Amino acid sequence: MGKDPTDLSTLDDVALLQLARRGDDNAFLALYRRRHGRVYRFSVQMSGSRSIAEDVTQEVFIALMKEPDRYDPERGSLEAYLYGVARNHVLRRLGADRRYVPIKDDEGDSGESLDQAYQGDPHSDMARAETIESVRRAILSLPEHYREVVVLCDLHEMSYMEASAALGCAVGTVRSRLHRARKMLLEKLRPAAEPEVESDGLRSARCVV
Repeated sequence: MGKDPTDLSTLDDVALLQLARRGDDNAFLALYRRRHGRVYRFSVQMSGSRSIAEDVTQEVFIALMKEPDRYDPERGSLEAYLYGVARNHVLRRLGADRRYVPIKDDEGDSGESLDQAYQGDPHSDMARAETIESVRRAILSLPEHYREVVVLCDLHEMSYMEASAALGCAVGTVRSRLHRARKMLLEKLRPAAEPEVESDGLRSARCVV
């Protein structure tokens, strides 16, 4: 019988996965609880759809459970690996259906909406929510290979090295794509707001699904 998940909180991802490989279901559950939220947010930010993100997150962890040996610690962190798997599933979904489903249009979602994300002064909260929504729309409008580096590096604050492991490309490629993507975002956002809106919006968007 496996350990209680609370006893596993001090173990790193690789140690948890090793236990899960040996049949410790609680280790896998602890790993899922630790990482599924970020995989879900990445999938939402890449697809613009909560329903796609829910399906992709489930598929990612089912794949990890079925084939844990596909992860190679020498090639990067488990988090980067999970993002890479999620990215492939998201792009497959978007390839089958090129339409983006706006986040606010998903009904019955229990997650936090933009209007619920901030409490306090309604005017400043509304302005911030509008900024975040503008950044989200701008990110979703980027070509996929630019969108994914923005999501990984700016929203999830991954290093170039971690992002390159997730995407399976060179560090220099990540750096150059991110530079170009940020310029594209500024061009998209500049007509509607001050130049600071990109950095402010990205910082705030990291905290909201």
